[in-house]
Amino acid sequence: MAARAYWQGQIRLALVSIPVEIYSATKSGAQVAFHQIHEPSGKRIKYEKVVPGIGPVDPDEILKGYEVSKGDYVLLDEKEIESVKLESRKTLELTQFVDYDEIDPIYYEKPYYVVPADDLAEEAFIVLREALRKARKIGLGQLALRGREYVVSLKPCGRGLVLETLRYADEVNKASSYFREIGDEKPDADLLDLATTLIDKKAGKFDASQFHDRYVDALKGLIERKRKGKTVAVEADDTKAPRGSNVIDLMAALKRSLDKGDTAAKDEAPAKKPAAKKAPAKPAAKKPAAAKPAAKAPAKAPARKRA
Repeated sequence: MAARAYWQGQIRLALVSIPVEIYSATKSGAQVAFHQIHEPSGKRIKYEKVVPGIGPVDPDEILKGYEVSKGDYVLLDEKEIESVKLESRKTLELTQFVDYDEIDPIYYEKPYYVVPADDLAEEAFIVLREALRKARKIGLGQLALRGREYVVSLKPCGRGLVLETLRYADEVNKASSYFREIGDEKPDADLLDLATTLIDKKAGKFDASQFHDRYVDALKGLIERKRKGKTVAVEADDTKAPRGSNVIDLMAALKRSLDKGDTAAKDEAPAKKPAAKKAPAKPAAKKPAAAKPAAKAPAKAPARKRA
């Protein structure tokens, strides 16, 4: 495999140990990177690591320090930090199994693909994968990665397994502090039916390839126009966030949304075969023309005055 393993170790289930490797399942999407530029000179701004009263320092002279009191630090080098022994640095022990829907999606952080480290590990790996699939369970454990220990989940993914790092409970803000002012009234039944119908009309299977970063595309377009020397008009964004409206407006909006969906569906429907041509209808009898009104006599011109 061309990619470099993010972590190598073993998954342990009771007395069974399975050597595995994990690889990042995601990659950075398209981004537009900006640098800070000194406008008068057009040159890029650089940053230097300096010590007050000393000036720029050599990177080899820099250590990591933990501040125990203001201005007082405990210094640690990389070897000392690496000497911290945690079994989870090399072993992921599965200590609990939960249902698929037991974990709130807000706790999931980053996914990794898990594969057997060698042919000898493959049999035990497949047994674990299929056991999880049959039981419809997710395995939980803790794993040390890049300087911290994570809670992780493990579940089947095609021929392999996918491991996801989870946030700790104290890393997630309590939803109640944000939602407490939202009322608990039940929605109007007719409005609820309309909204449900609209959702059903737009239901479909998830396809990630249908979405892309339109903001990046717009930024690239802006940069290209500036590069060609074109003037870019900057308009103030006066759009205000929509506020709540009355039930009549909401009902009308939902109905218009459904009508719009029906119109789009008709536009996408295949064209129907043209109907058989009918015999031309006989021309209708002409009506007698209405009599024209008599022309009025022209008004007499006013008599000229004699000089």
